[in-house]
Amino acid sequence: MPFVELDTNLPADRVPAGLEKRLCAATAAILGKPVERVNVTVRPGLAMAVNGSTEPCAQLLVSSIGVVGTAEENRSHSARFFDALTKELALDQDRIIIRFFPLEPWQIGKKGTVMTFL
Repeated sequence: MPFVELDTNLPADRVPAGLEKRLCAATAAILGKPVERVNVTVRPGLAMAVNGSTEPCAQLLVSSIGVVGTAEENRSHSARFFDALTKELALDQDRIIIRFFPLEPWQIGKKGTVMTFL
């Protein structure tokens, strides 16, 4: 069950319409998870700085069970997420940061329990 959070200082009118749906599909393809399990949040218009600059930028947080736990996995995921984000947001790679967080099933609550028991 991947969770993807995109924070950006781009104003809402510069974030392409439907980005959350396309990012959902891209995440499913990149991480090899069903799209029905992917959760995406897009937060535009934030006060942000990347590399000490407040020029247009974005930060992507990717959390998931079992697929973001190694440098090798994340190198591949990073390349594919950067490709998608640079195209969607019209930002250079040096204006985007990606953070990967591996999750355990007991860290995600769903249906009144945790994923460990579902």
